[in-house]
Amino acid sequence: MPYNGAASGGSNLGPSNAALTDAARARIEALRAADPHNKAAVPVDLVTASGSGLDPHISIAAADYQAPRVARLRGLPLEKVQALIQANTEAPLLTVLGDPGVNVLKLNLALDVASSQ
Repeated sequence: MPYNGAASGGSNLGPSNAALTDAARARIEALRAADPHNKAAVPVDLVTASGSGLDPHISIAAADYQAPRVARLRGLPLEKVQALIQANTEAPLLTVLGDPGVNVLKLNLALDVASSQ
């Protein structure tokens, strides 16, 4: 059920499960098809999911990977998209737990504003 938080949950697939590998490969193929000129390595968080699949953050690497396509599709300079990624990157919890992450909701709202100007 798309966009229904009650339908969230982990897949419970372990790293040796072929279905997990197949799903990651399919996601990589979809990303490559969406942006065939992008030859960069696909960040792992773009082809896997959290326990719920509803996390509001992605890695900086995942945002940077998508930046050229986002800039092209939104008609924005790449430098503007990169600046918005940086502006919407949040420090880890208590500055030590985890890695910095890009708040996708806030970034998308900022991109909407930038695209409408």
